[in-house]
Amino acid sequence: MPKLTKRLIDSLVVEKTSYFIWDSEVIGFGIRVMPSGVRTYQVQYRKGRRTRRSSIGRHGVVTLDQARRTAKAMLGLVASGQDPIEEIARERMAPTVNELCDRFLEMHVADRCKPSTARDYKSVIRRFVKPIIGTYRVAEVERKDIADLHYKLKATPIQANRTLSVLSKMFNMAEIWGLRDDGSNPCRRVPKYRENRKERFLSTDELSKIGHVLSTALTDGSETPYVVAAFRLLLLTGCRLSEIQKMKWEYTTERGLELPETKTGKRCIPLPHSAREVLSDIPKGQTISSLAIPFGIKDLT
Repeated sequence: MPKLTKRLIDSLVVEKTSYFIWDSEVIGFGIRVMPSGVRTYQVQYRKGRRTRRSSIGRHGVVTLDQARRTAKAMLGLVASGQDPIEEIARERMAPTVNELCDRFLEMHVADRCKPSTARDYKSVIRRFVKPIIGTYRVAEVERKDIADLHYKLKATPIQANRTLSVLSKMFNMAEIWGLRDDGSNPCRRVPKYRENRKERFLSTDELSKIGHVLSTALTDGSETPYVVAAFRLLLLTGCRLSEIQKMKWEYTTERGLELPETKTGKRCIPLPHSAREVLSDIPKGQTISSLAIPFGIKDLT
């Protein structure tokens, strides 16, 4: 094996098939001559029972000295027990945030989250995560990237915080799946914005107007008894809309409305006498889930 020099490399004859010339000075460093005439610097070594070889760069773009230094550095890593070519291959194949999002939705959200939560996660990922950091490699996302994304949503602090929560859950799963080192979640210590929640309670006059509209709708038949009952139960219990829509007769007990599954888990909601009167007026020939009929009272505003 000769020592590689620029003059030697330039003088190499192009053949019908590619061939290698290896350097006598750095064992494992060489040049490959392609049938096209292109010459590329190569590094090669054995790792276990496998031979690994990788291109360092094209002759003329990378100088001989640069290529030789790169080969020495890579072979030095091999001597210390590392496998630099395998690490480069893993980096090239590393999943992007787009791919992590799809896996998160398919393998975690679809199996473990309620449909309403799944819809929220999908919306956040589609609107904010993929467009902003979707092309980033999962292992390369840093805290500053998450902080920048969070800052871009500062005009809507609640949405910004919800997006941060989704990202945090997603990168926790990335650690579990081995896509990031343990404890490397980039969302950690990114402060959430202060949320100024809006609270408004109906006045006595407004409650009276709603009661009048509901009674009129029930009398003239413009709405079904189930729709009217649903509105009245919302006012009397403080339940969420979805909780009223999914009510079943077996949920009503002496203790109250015992919901087996809500946004905050299992809970019991007290039923005042007026709420029980509303329930008693619902025709028993139908299940209480008839309240799931879409609301349509037109004059409620």
